[in-house]
Amino acid sequence: MTSQSQHHYFAGLDLQDRRVVVVGAGSVAQRRVPRLLKAGARVVVISPEATPAVEAMAESGELVWHRRRYAEGDLDGAWYAVACTSSGEVNERVVAEAERDRVFCVRADEASRGSAVTPAVAEHNGLLFGVLAGGDHRRSAVVKEALLEALRTGQVDERAEPPQPGVALVGGGPGDPDLITVRGRQLLGRADVVITDRLAPRELLEELSPNVEVIDASKIPYGRAANQEVINELLIERATAGKFVVRLKGGDPYVYGRGFEELLACVEAGVAVTAVPGITSAFAAPAIGDVPVTHRGVAHEVVVVSGHVGPHDEQSLVDWPALARLNGTLVLMMAVKRIREFADVLLEHGRSPDTPVAVVQEGTTHTQRTLRSRLRDVADDVENSEIRPPAVIVIGPVAGLAPERDASPVG
Repeated sequence: MTSQSQHHYFAGLDLQDRRVVVVGAGSVAQRRVPRLLKAGARVVVISPEATPAVEAMAESGELVWHRRRYAEGDLDGAWYAVACTSSGEVNERVVAEAERDRVFCVRADEASRGSAVTPAVAEHNGLLFGVLAGGDHRRSAVVKEALLEALRTGQVDERAEPPQPGVALVGGGPGDPDLITVRGRQLLGRADVVITDRLAPRELLEELSPNVEVIDASKIPYGRAANQEVINELLIERATAGKFVVRLKGGDPYVYGRGFEELLACVEAGVAVTAVPGITSAFAAPAIGDVPVTHRGVAHEVVVVSGHVGPHDEQSLVDWPALARLNGTLVLMMAVKRIREFADVLLEHGRSPDTPVAVVQEGTTHTQRTLRSRLRDVADDVENSEIRPPAVIVIGPVAGLAPERDASPVG
């Protein structure tokens, strides 16, 4: 009697040093046998012929191969069996013997006629998991791959321990939610409180549990300096109340993200804090816009400059005359508003008017735009094209490199 039910009982078998018989040595056996061997089973294969892979496992002593057809009694002493020959009649006989001997048996050609089924199995970081879909192998394989991808990307954190109170400064990347690091995504999924801003990937917030408190730091009604003070206070207040707080930022926390100010505030208050680096938009946005910040034989240096104050502002710490003399790449952040001032000062101190410039607006998002220009024209082009922040401006020979694509990029 064979089981027709599709409601299976999921169990893990300890096959260490236990006899497992595999009848058939084709492609199915080639897929199933390695995991049986990894589980420590004493695998016996019965088949007149075998694939080169199965034959190699036999020659290396990993399994025993009887080069003959299946015969009644071959399942004696077996704890588990796999019927995977190309003959339905042979597979049926194997299942019948297994039923009489009370040996669980997988039938590869007609899964519902065996007493066991093989789940779609994957392994990640010491975690073994499988998916059963009532005999729908394609469905179970699709779900298995989705779970594996979720583990790999950090959407699912396999660690069971609850997070300790404290703060994590997480770089969310340049905008595309898929570009946050695995570690960043894991910590975000464990947060009690998330303090975010307008440059952090917005789509990531949709993945949070309903009970997570989300604070939009960009809506705090204070000036720039006071705003940062309030954010510091919120981090400390929530963490000392026993919460695990994620400060989600765009790009990298320490690249013009004021992350180190927040770390210092937490340390001073005795709050546990860690920083999770992120992909900085200074390099990622140009890359997605087909602008390499370095290229062999073109640029041996990259300088990243904040444009939040003008070149003649007394608060500026930038040596603009020195930057104008460089031959390499200059990446300007937060510079759209003052691009005319920056272009003028570079031209004034010797940078060629023909220097290529690329402006990448909202890089890695669905609204990304790339503008190509020259140093002498870039201010007018930015204005005429209505470029708006956030945008990354790349000045230098690399901005003149552009591939001629025959097709859109993969992904």
